[in-house]
Amino acid sequence: MADTDPTGPVMDRDEVDRALARLGAEHEAIETSLLALQDHAGRRLLEGARLTGLTEQRWTATEASITLLWTYFDAYTDALRTARHIRSRRRWSSREDLIELTELLRGEPVTLAGSATAAVTAPAPNATAPHRLSERYSLATLVDRMNDLYASSLDMVVAADAVWSALPARIDLLAAELQRTSRLAHSVGVRPGEHPAGDDLERITRTLTRLREQVVSDPLAFWKPAEGSSAPGGGKPDTTVYDREARALEDVRREIDAVLTVRQDAEKRIVRLRDILSRADRTLAEARTARGEVLAKIAATEVPVVSGPPTALHEQLSTAAEYRRHAQWHRLSPLLESLEQKAEDELLRARESLTAVTAPLAVRAELRGRLDAYKAKVARHGLAEDPELVERYEKARRMLWSAPCDLRAAEQAVLRYQQAATELLGGSPRVPGPGVPDDRRGPGA
Repeated sequence: MADTDPTGPVMDRDEVDRALARLGAEHEAIETSLLALQDHAGRRLLEGARLTGLTEQRWTATEASITLLWTYFDAYTDALRTARHIRSRRRWSSREDLIELTELLRGEPVTLAGSATAAVTAPAPNATAPHRLSERYSLATLVDRMNDLYASSLDMVVAADAVWSALPARIDLLAAELQRTSRLAHSVGVRPGEHPAGDDLERITRTLTRLREQVVSDPLAFWKPAEGSSAPGGGKPDTTVYDREARALEDVRREIDAVLTVRQDAEKRIVRLRDILSRADRTLAEARTARGEVLAKIAATEVPVVSGPPTALHEQLSTAAEYRRHAQWHRLSPLLESLEQKAEDELLRARESLTAVTAPLAVRAELRGRLDAYKAKVARHGLAEDPELVERYEKARRMLWSAPCDLRAAEQAVLRYQQAATELLGGSPRVPGPGVPDDRRGPGA
């Protein structure tokens, strides 16, 4: 801007024309901006909304700023119109005209009542500091004031409009998804007070309802200005609460999907559980039968006790079937997961019991097989009628085929027959031990 000191030199005609051209361009730019602000969708929404909190405070001040903007602009327009009129009176302006134009263009030709700026410049809503009755402004000062007021007003309008454009629509979409999830949850028995996911859905519903009301009435409470940015509308909507609830809903939806999977596979999983427990029962029954046989046929042997059928697991399986009949999928899901692991463990335990119980019979069978194998070997060499071998064979055979069988004595008898056969066949005597593991020779072996 040129020097605005009215005591300065009088402007010549060219300076006046250049100043008028510049001021005219500024006037056109300011008018365009004011009209755009007047037609801004955010401003119209702010005018018709029921505002609260920070937005209500800011909008009250912004309305006063916009009113003052138009007051400044009207005064600026009048001063510019007067200057143009004086310049247009003569092609060659007289000195009196130039002095008057210099005063208009460089001086403080605009006088406004102090009340016009009081609402904007007051330091606080209840400020009681006296205001001047009137204030004088130069055209350059008016332009600076208008630029500042426009920037602050546009910043407030753009911020509110950005929040309203972004958050309510997203909240509505999330609320629609929430309704679909809630209906699905209700269909599988996930309800508030009965399942944690049902309580979460109820809480998310309350939070989204409250969030939407707050966003509509106080959008600036959800605006994060950009750090270091002075441009109007620099920043972005604060979606912290929305994002948190969206993640919570996604967690609930995954849990509902898991419950739906249970509903689809429940019958197959229950049938499989029945089959596993049935096999465990049959295995335990076989182990109990085998234990009686071992006690009757094997002497001096510690035989493990076989437990009864898994009654608790059968009861839980019946409970699972009840849950399925009554569509209580949210209860069925964790019960099936627990039962599947327990049933597998029970089947493994039953098989281990059968193995432990039948170990002495396996040892006896191994000794019988070894005795017959050596007898066949001896027969192939024509030594089957040897008196010593026959005697030792018959002794070992009586021990192995008698009941109860003394495994320790029978093993020693088999080893003696084996040694005698080896000596007759010309081989070196076999060292006892590797034939039967120590833990399979019975007590005292």
